[in-house]
Amino acid sequence: MTTTAPKPTVLFVCVHNAGRSQMAAGFLHELAGERVEVRSAGSAPGHQINPTAAEAMAEVGIDITDQHPKVLTPDTVKTSDVVITMGCGDACPIFPGKRYEDWDLDDPAGQGIETVRIIRDDIRARIETLLTSLSIPFDSNASTISPKDAS
Repeated sequence: MTTTAPKPTVLFVCVHNAGRSQMAAGFLHELAGERVEVRSAGSAPGHQINPTAAEAMAEVGIDITDQHPKVLTPDTVKTSDVVITMGCGDACPIFPGKRYEDWDLDDPAGQGIETVRIIRDDIRARIETLLTSLSIPFDSNASTISPKDAS
C-alpha cells in the first residue's frame, strides 16, 4: 500500500494582505500547484489588492486580481503547518508545533512598479527556497515569464 505525505498548509501573513502575502501566495500556488494548500491573511486587511503588486505579478504571468484581503484568525494559524509573516509584528498568534518564518520584506504599498518588481523577485526566490525545504518539487520555469519577456 502506498501512502502519500499529507499536503502541507502554508499561511502568508502581512498587515493588509494586499501586497506581499498575496504575491507570495500567487507564486506558491503557481509553482506548487495542488501539492500545497495556500492561504494568506492580514492583521488589518485592506479593502483591495494593491494594484501595483497585481501589475508586477501579471508581468510574470500570474493573475492575483481575483484575490481579496482576508482577516487573520487564530484558527487560520492553528490549522496551518507553516506560517510566514511579513511585517505583521506581534499580531500573529503563536501555536506550538508550527513552523514560523519571518520574511523581512519591504511593503509595496505606495511604491512604484520598479520597487515592487524587486520585492516580487525577492518573494519568488524565497518561495523556491521554501519549496525546497518542504521537499516539494517544482519547475523553476513554471509558466511564469521573465520580466524582460513581459513587454
